[in-house]
Parts: sequence; structure tokens; C-alpha cells
Amino acid sequence: MNPLHLSILQTDLVWEDPNVNRQLIEAQLQALPAGTHLTVLPEMFSTGFSMNPTQLAEGMEGETVNWMKRVASDKRCILTGSFMAKEGDQYFNRLLWVLPNGQIGQYDKRHLFAFAGEDQHYTPGNKRLIASVNGWRIHLQICYDLRFPVWARQRSTYDEDGNFHPEYDVLIYVANWPERRSEAWKTLLRARAIENQCYVVGVNRIGVDGHGINHSGDSMIISPIGDILHHSADRNELHTLTLDPVMLQETRERLPFLRDADGFMILSDELPE
Repeated sequence: MNPLHLSILQTDLVWEDPNVNRQLIEAQLQALPAGTHLTVLPEMFSTGFSMNPTQLAEGMEGETVNWMKRVASDKRCILTGSFMAKEGDQYFNRLLWVLPNGQIGQYDKRHLFAFAGEDQHYTPGNKRLIASVNGWRIHLQICYDLRFPVWARQRSTYDEDGNFHPEYDVLIYVANWPERRSEAWKTLLRARAIENQCYVVGVNRIGVDGHGINHSGDSMIISPIGDILHHSADRNELHTLTLDPVMLQETRERLPFLRDADGFMILSDELPE
């Protein structure tokens, strides 16, 4: 593992206007520092958290995916964030992990926010995605997933020589989390970092959406012991921070709490039909 140069974009989103959002985001990414390994955008960055996928969802050959490929190539970094995806007659809140060479990983949001009717419009995902960059293992999740710690919990293993191996090093949440529940957002992000002994990155939007719901941002980068390394106030901000692998390793060696964790198994990542 080498140091990981990570950039997060906290921004307002124009309601249900993918063309304008892509243009505004790309303009902000002009300030992206050279050498950035990974850039993180909010949940549904092209539309806001809309329940209108019949009009706005795109296929994997659509404009938003092609835009992500182009930007990742131009900036020579991995680009991640979620959008409305369509496959056949199903819709997904899908996070993409787009490499500069055009390769794509994907994660479909597992926990759909029934309180806002998300479960009535989208199909839940059934598999976790742990990607890698620069020697780091990155676990990718979306917004409401934050409230369900089992889905994020480290499934650490021992190799045949008895060496201990945590499953991942960074846990990322992209979100449209409302201001009215911002304390839960900030508290749960720190909890996920402490219990999994990993860096946690939470990237939220700002501004008022089409339902009149305000978002205060509060994007955060948190250390493996729960210290807040960066907190974005309620403003547009592109922030870059370098994650230190030495600090991560020393924390896990000095405080080997994961070795004492209860053994468990998710019997199936597949949801029932």
C-alpha cells in the first residue's frame, strides 16, 4: 500500500437535469489536483435523489456512463458515484467504479429507502463491491446502507501462516442525506470507522431538492480510530486528502480489536426472488 490521494466533491445538484449536473460537476473537477487516485461524487449525482427513473434512468451505454469514462480518462483517476441505471424493465440506484482505461465495477444499492418510496421504484442489489487502487481495498456503499452495519462489517480472515487480513481498508458512502438527520449521518460514519478499523469517507450533497428537502453536506473523512480528518461545511467544495497506510497499519497492530470480533457469515448475498 502506498499513500492514497483521494478527492471528494460536495456540491449542489440541479433537480432532475442530468446534462446541467454533468456540466457543473465537470467544471468543478477542473481544479482536481494532478496525481489524484480516486474522486468521489455524491449519490445520484446527475439527477438528485429522484423517484422518477422511468423518465431519467439510463443504460450502461448512456450519456452518464460515457461521461464518467471520459472524465476518468481525462483526469487519469478513478471516478465513482451513483446514478439511475436501467436494465430491461428494472431500475437500480447504481454506483460505478470507473477506471481511466474505461473498465467499470458496479454496486447496486442494497438497502432501499422505503421511507421515501425508493423500494417502489428500484430493485435492490445483492452483492457487495470491494474494489482496489494503489494497494488499497475500497468497500463501496450508498447512503441508507450506512444504517445497516452488518452489510459493512469486516469479514477478516487468517491465512495458512496465521497472518490476519482485514477485508478492506476504506469504506465509502455516497449520499443524498438530509440536513434534518445530519447528526445520525455524522455519528454513524464515525461508528463504521471505529468498529471496522478503517478509513471512512462519506460524500453528501448540499442544497434543496425537488421535494423541498435541504441537504447540509457534512461530507467527512474519518480515521480508523474515529478522528475527523476533514469535515466539509454547507458549501460547494472539492477537497483532496492523502490517506496514510502507515497510520492504518499501526492502528490495527497497536489496537488489534478485529482479531477478537465475533465470527459470522452472511449465508447469502443473494436476495430472495
